[in-house]
Amino acid sequence: MTASAPALSGLFDVAIIGAGVVGCALARRFTLAGARVAVVERAADILDGASKANSAILHTGFDAPPGSLEQACIAQGYEEYLRIHPKLGLPLVSSGALVVAWTEEEEAALPSLVAQAQENGVTDVEMLSHSAMRDAEPGLGPRARSAFRVPREYLIDPWSAPFAYMLQAIENGAKLLRGAEVVGGRHEGHWVLETTRGTVSAALVVNAAGLWGDVIDERLIGRRDFSIRPRKGQFVVYDKSAAALAAHIILPVPNKVTKGVVVCRTAFGNLLVGPTAEDQEEREHATLVPETLEQLRKRGAEILPGLGAHAVTAIYAGLRPATEFKDFQIRSHEGRNYITVGGIRSTGLSAALGIAAHVERLAGLTLDAPSTPVWPTVSNISEYAPRDWEVPGHGGVVCHCEMVTRREVLAALDGPLPARSLAGLKRRTRVTMGRCQGFFCSAELASITAGRLEHDMADRIE
Repeated sequence: MTASAPALSGLFDVAIIGAGVVGCALARRFTLAGARVAVVERAADILDGASKANSAILHTGFDAPPGSLEQACIAQGYEEYLRIHPKLGLPLVSSGALVVAWTEEEEAALPSLVAQAQENGVTDVEMLSHSAMRDAEPGLGPRARSAFRVPREYLIDPWSAPFAYMLQAIENGAKLLRGAEVVGGRHEGHWVLETTRGTVSAALVVNAAGLWGDVIDERLIGRRDFSIRPRKGQFVVYDKSAAALAAHIILPVPNKVTKGVVVCRTAFGNLLVGPTAEDQEEREHATLVPETLEQLRKRGAEILPGLGAHAVTAIYAGLRPATEFKDFQIRSHEGRNYITVGGIRSTGLSAALGIAAHVERLAGLTLDAPSTPVWPTVSNISEYAPRDWEVPGHGGVVCHCEMVTRREVLAALDGPLPARSLAGLKRRTRVTMGRCQGFFCSAELASITAGRLEHDMADRIE
């Protein structure tokens, strides 16, 4: 296809650049409002940038800067997730969080954090006595001094949620163009985006390109109002046996740079420790550093000494699109029919639905919403709800570590939003993500997926 040939036919109301969690939420929001939506993604699958790696917590925003756009978007996104998750089949694992002070200085900061939470509308936080803290989390290390509880923090599935948002958008008419990097564009009454797969025309462009947001602004409007400074976060994931060590999400007292190292269960039955916060220039790769991972393990064992008896299942790293600004960078560029959504860091999963609502208000489009929108239900991959292997006729278990069935793999390769990379298939099913990391199931999986992915597993390119 030549660069000038249309990749998607017709004029769209909205073109969204980027199919991370925010882009998926935007696609859903505008489609349900009645817009004709196109989503352009440079990778082979959705969620392949910053959204592929996070701690999978639905935050209340209790510690967000009061009055910030981030706080407002988290609050709205949190409430909307609670409303829609049953209809989309998304998990919500009750846990609550403890913010734990480990030093005298951190302990002195707790009352101000409680006051900040109350200012942010999270009024059910409660200070705990030392004994109450120990009763809530008996496994905490001996240096834990005091804590407060945030009852309404939840564990969620970080991939099924944005997958459901994009799936609902597609089921209601949105178009997704994958493997298409936006290399330029022009505004001639409407936008014509030049991509590596052809052109896409739209009345309004929303830049949700994450780690490449400032670059896209430069390519399309010739200016950058912020600079992306990738912040690497490394994680250690422990075996499922470790999940019993923590009833709550165990949070540190945050500092000016990062929320700090978290210890919590996951929706998949593991326990994770992380992330780190390491600024770097590289936008494509988040390299794992053995020394840093060892420090994470040591910190995890200081928080929960019982971790020393449990094996590590996996290690991973992701990049957050930090900028020189603390708050989200969302703005409409007057006279250009162009909205930038940038600087969405670690709270993007919680804030995504709220960000989408905010951007819809900025767009000010007059549309006719569908009277009976489609509400698809996604397959459950959380350990805290029934799984497909429990239902007869699944065709056998392919991945025994994570109990992923042949039926689940085949379903993920078909339908309106099929997996087109091994990473995408992992995020839809959890296949190869268990103890053996694909050692036992990769051969069978390569056979099942042959000719279905961008790169065949047998080629060892993935």
